[in-house]
Amino acid sequence: MGGDFAPKNVVCGALDAARESAGRLSVILVGPKQRIEEEVRAARGGAAEIVHAPDVIDMHDSPTAALRSKRDSSIAVGLRLHHEGKADAFISAGNTGAVMSASTLILGRIKGVSRPTIGAVVPTAKQPCFMVDAGANVDCRPQHLLEFAIMGAMYMSTMLGRTRPSVGLLNIGEEENKGNEAAQTAHGLLRKSTLNFVGNIEGRDVLKGDVDIVVCDGFAGNILLKFGESVPAFLKARFVDFAGKSLRNTLVALIARGGLRSVLKELDYQEHGGVPLLGVNGVSIIGHGGSTAKAIKNMVFRAEEMVQRGVNTMIQNAMMEYHG
Repeated sequence: MGGDFAPKNVVCGALDAARESAGRLSVILVGPKQRIEEEVRAARGGAAEIVHAPDVIDMHDSPTAALRSKRDSSIAVGLRLHHEGKADAFISAGNTGAVMSASTLILGRIKGVSRPTIGAVVPTAKQPCFMVDAGANVDCRPQHLLEFAIMGAMYMSTMLGRTRPSVGLLNIGEEENKGNEAAQTAHGLLRKSTLNFVGNIEGRDVLKGDVDIVVCDGFAGNILLKFGESVPAFLKARFVDFAGKSLRNTLVALIARGGLRSVLKELDYQEHGGVPLLGVNGVSIIGHGGSTAKAIKNMVFRAEEMVQRGVNTMIQNAMMEYHG
């Protein structure tokens, strides 16, 4: 029941993933049973188990209050199924705060992790980088930033095959004495760690692709992520405006349309599906509120890949090694 277009997009995307997997995976749809059954019929059916969950946490609910008062929400019921081993992963495009809180409370944290973090894949001029934190923790201590970097490194090496990925700390300057006290202390912790820390990077450096992992608090990370999401729509609008100014511009635009479409595809959040919540004892993927069926489908495949590659085991081993 999560997202602006639920349950239609969620049902369609999940069923599409099940069909395209050719029997490799199955999906469980959690929410008001009658409504979901109607959407399954509208989508011309499909192989999916339905688990009834009458309560719905909407975008305006306080996450912690909603979890107490709506124990039978699709978020809570779905995560309990995952915790009980009846599902290998959980995805939702619902209230981000509720998904984060419920994932932490129901699944628990990996030993050694102080705070779970949201990681987001960001396209760059070279190859995609991974930004942590992308919005889970607004206020962070230096120790949290170090843990984010460790979890991000394990995700990049496991999911994207980056051997010893490079880590950059997002700051207002390259010098190690720049930024607030938390950033300066975090710089020292990262420098002393066994991570491949390359130092501070500025906002203008992110899209250059010189680092594999961008570490920051969730306040700066979420602003950066949302700004990036606005870029494709801005470019499309400018492209249409350019094409409409003259016949010559229209012809140029038609010639360049294929290249622009290819570039914009790399920036489209639907291609990546959702963002993983790292540090919890399970696989929890959080989607954009405006997720299309395509985005939901890709969230399912992202969750499947995280399960198969054992990302959590890698994080747990890394945290045990760090804490000795």
